[in-house]
Amino acid sequence: MHKRTKASQIPKKVKEIVYRRDGERCLICGRWVPPECACAHFISRARLGLGIEQNILTLCHECHYALDNGEVGRNKLREYLESKYPGWTEKEVIYTKWTS
Repeated sequence: MHKRTKASQIPKKVKEIVYRRDGERCLICGRWVPPECACAHFISRARLGLGIEQNILTLCHECHYALDNGEVGRNKLREYLESKYPGWTEKEVIYTKWTS
């Protein structure tokens, strides 16, 4: 498996942490969701987003689809991550071959 592919995968432990952090709810619509919904990359895998808790969000299927297709704004989600991780920047959650 390519290092970049491995870096973008979300480990089960990360999903559990994110699900609890997000209060077991979709961050966009507020509906309760099952734990497997803690799998949305803020910086997408296609843009080399890492599978770490600082880049993963809990979203229902509909809101995840809307985020992936640019149908919802990202500013509130960015602000949410910044509030949870002081000093958070998008650069820190993007894979580079010189780290990890």
